[in-house]
Amino acid sequence: MPGGDQEPGSYYVGVDVGTGSVRAALVDQRGIILAFADQPINRWEPQFNHHEQSSEDIWAACCVVTKQVVQGIDVNQIRGLGFDATCSLVVLDKQFRPLPVNHEGESHRNIIMWLDHRAVSQVHRINETKHRVLQCVGGVMSVEMQAPKLLWLKENLRETCWDKAGHFFDLPDFLSWKATGVTARSLCSLVCKWTYSAEKGWDDSFWKMVGLEDFVADNYSKIGNQVLPPGASLGNGLTPEAAKDLGLPAGIAVAASLIDAHAGGLGVIGADVRGYGLACEGQPVTSRLAVICGTSSCHMGIDHMVQGHAAFPELQAKATARCQSVYAYLNSHLDLIKKARPVGFLTVDLHVWPDFHGNRSPLADLTLKGMVTGLKLSQDLDDLAILYLATVQAIAFGTRLIVEAMEAAGHSLSTLFLCGGLSKNPLFVQMHADITGMPVVLSQEAESVLVGAAVLGACASGDFTSVQEAMARMSKVGKVVFPRLEDKRYYDKKYQVFLKLVEHQKEYAAIMKGD
Repeated sequence: MPGGDQEPGSYYVGVDVGTGSVRAALVDQRGIILAFADQPINRWEPQFNHHEQSSEDIWAACCVVTKQVVQGIDVNQIRGLGFDATCSLVVLDKQFRPLPVNHEGESHRNIIMWLDHRAVSQVHRINETKHRVLQCVGGVMSVEMQAPKLLWLKENLRETCWDKAGHFFDLPDFLSWKATGVTARSLCSLVCKWTYSAEKGWDDSFWKMVGLEDFVADNYSKIGNQVLPPGASLGNGLTPEAAKDLGLPAGIAVAASLIDAHAGGLGVIGADVRGYGLACEGQPVTSRLAVICGTSSCHMGIDHMVQGHAAFPELQAKATARCQSVYAYLNSHLDLIKKARPVGFLTVDLHVWPDFHGNRSPLADLTLKGMVTGLKLSQDLDDLAILYLATVQAIAFGTRLIVEAMEAAGHSLSTLFLCGGLSKNPLFVQMHADITGMPVVLSQEAESVLVGAAVLGACASGDFTSVQEAMARMSKVGKVVFPRLEDKRYYDKKYQVFLKLVEHQKEYAAIMKGD
């Protein structure tokens, strides 16, 4: 039924595997979420900077949430299934059984998570090669990409893992394989995290230069020699075994997957913006920037600052008494203490650099640390609220830095599209508008990542002629937040301080390394 002529009552299931939980949604052809479920997943940190998960645990959670969202409907109306996930590395042997990625030999812990920083020396050596493929990942590779992690496994777990390995999957591709038995990889995963080129394919000289010539020798069978665009239909659809696990009909279309942030982009960026007075109306989609405010970009930094403060127990008690989240309580507390000026001015002498776990974009510098300047002796709730505000602003300044790097590279951006957990936080949204000077479009469905995963399933089903058509039909504008341009000068000054912080941090590092 190409061309969007599908019958009423066609449904798609989107499954999103995040850092701490698996979520699923039942979505209709208008992009409306009809049912939602989530399930926590296990994480292990056997030593500092080592973060691991279990592919069997994650698949079991996928089965739980998928069964929950299809309860009470005719499953024969489900036309497609799409997966997205964090870009973590899954290791299986030649029989597709889990292999340990740890010194303890715990084979069920067979995933090196995206945020794992064990491969520091490996990424330095890879970057020292200055190989041409690095230009496709911003000039230097991040420690969170797959090549350094693969090299770490070869150098550290040769006998227990590397020599036995049959398949190295990005987590989104593991899920689509588990559902269909097809080992094809998504173009999204391989281009973003594995140095694959959509035009030229794999670059043999890179893998040989970094000491991973094994992949060239076996024609890339372990990391992917069949590559499909996201949304392409895989094999014969859902296998009978996976269908039983998931509570879905065998044979329904399963899509080539996406990395989770990209699914968020798919679920939000294609929305029809006519009538909102936005500069991106009628412009190519490249004038739009999707910002997915999930664990990796923001939650960890904000949580770290708020939960580590002396006033956090008091905040928790007051928020609970009001049946509010701690962030909703902090937002209302900031409104109380702002006096006559806009709330953003409370941080005139408090500045934060938020890279507590290194910087991925646009600096790709894993050595960077968090910084705060302007601390006082007070540790009360006012103090906590203002520190929270400064951290939110710092994340928005980080977005502005990325926007400026993209514009310097030739992109022309006019509008931000926000989704993810923090897009539900009005302070976070307003700060992004004020600090970037751009309007922020919020999706009608806050869970845009799940809509994006469902869009993949809709494409695979053949109900739409293209990803673009499915995006336009299934993404809806909920609200537009415009910047307070009268505050521009204040935020420009704070941004100058923001850039000075990282400049100074690098100077401090140089002093400490000097003779």
